[in-house]
Amino acid sequence: MAKIAPFRGIRYNRNKVQDLSLVVTQPYDRIRTDLQDRYYDRHPYSIVRIIKGRELETDTPDGENVYSRAADYCSAWLDAGYLQRSSKPAFYVYHQTFKHPDGTSLTRKAFIAALELARFEEGIVLPHERTLSGPKVDRLNLLRATEVNFGQIFMLYPDPQNRINAILETAIAGREPDIDLCELFEADVRQQVWVVDDEDVVAQVVAEMGPKRGLIIADGHHRYETAINFRDEMRQKHPDAPANAAFNYCMTTLVSMDDPGLTILPTHREIHDYRQKSVEQVLADAQAYFEVTPVASREALAEAMAQATPADRRIGFYDGRYYLLRLADPQIMAKVVPDRAEEWRMLDVSILHELLIERVMGIDKARVEAKENLDYHRDLDLALQQVEEGRAQCLFILNPTRMSEVKACSDKGEKMPQKSTDFYPKVIAGLVALAVGPKERL
Repeated sequence: MAKIAPFRGIRYNRNKVQDLSLVVTQPYDRIRTDLQDRYYDRHPYSIVRIIKGRELETDTPDGENVYSRAADYCSAWLDAGYLQRSSKPAFYVYHQTFKHPDGTSLTRKAFIAALELARFEEGIVLPHERTLSGPKVDRLNLLRATEVNFGQIFMLYPDPQNRINAILETAIAGREPDIDLCELFEADVRQQVWVVDDEDVVAQVVAEMGPKRGLIIADGHHRYETAINFRDEMRQKHPDAPANAAFNYCMTTLVSMDDPGLTILPTHREIHDYRQKSVEQVLADAQAYFEVTPVASREALAEAMAQATPADRRIGFYDGRYYLLRLADPQIMAKVVPDRAEEWRMLDVSILHELLIERVMGIDKARVEAKENLDYHRDLDLALQQVEEGRAQCLFILNPTRMSEVKACSDKGEKMPQKSTDFYPKVIAGLVALAVGPKERL
């Protein structure tokens, strides 16, 4: 079952780093070169230097490299007191307050804990998206070098009555947060953390989580699989280590599947450098599977797409003009991908990739994975601009994946296509870290 534990977190020392907003970052996989540069310039002790450090031409696999520098930073910052270890095990209540695209203000409530690692086949933790080998090698090298979990795994847990949230809300009632900041990239998201080390509260939360199964990884699939690989390596090297050895756990941000602030945004698909067919031919060929209807405006398309139902799948299209693509017959997907579960077949992203991108446009899975003709966008304005300024031929506009669809696919053991979900906001790095070296215990 789902075993969690409090831990003695590694956190920035407020006496050394007064403004924590200068040292926290997005997760490593959101940090492109331009954002990396901005983080580097903001503060010499930014967590970016550890989780997504700059690579140098002089780096060598067996000598100095990005991973060895990360380990050096970690050690030096601890020695100098910029990072410090908490004296008492704790959970870390984590609230993110933000504005939904529809204008409403929401707070997603979570808590950070050490979660005992379990393989997917055990049914305690389930994936929902496919992973790639490259990021797992990168994260494993970093974990080997530092022996610290600096990045969060964003995990969803079943709690229809939000009982754990209620326990933790009572524990922090009337308290000012220990951390209260906004991060550079998602600057409109308020990030608040409370340290909860009361043993009775901790025991209540551990007991509530204990019987749970079917936790779903929302973000951090690569980090979770990396943590399992690291655990297995440590077990081979230290076969006598006890069950509470920290390497048997990973740092996890846990959010109830029924939390009112849980938000999934769509990820739109830009098609660029595509020469196989004209856009007009793509739309004509799409009629083999879809009803293709011109739409007068972006607003009209949004209104039409909002009327989609599980039996009426709708995808938007833009090439300078707007179109609504409605799946003509849901049974088409059963014929095209008969070996996949119905829950997977009827995802908008599955329909888009199997029918439109692969069969209509002729962009196969290898090219999709290599992003030869494909790019992904959360920001619809930016995606539309790519087409309007001639950097892309067209754009597929998607509705957000529903939480019920994520759960249904995970329950069936089906991994969604990459970029099926964009849980917003991201769980940032630099708030707390978990030491998982061979001598660490929980």
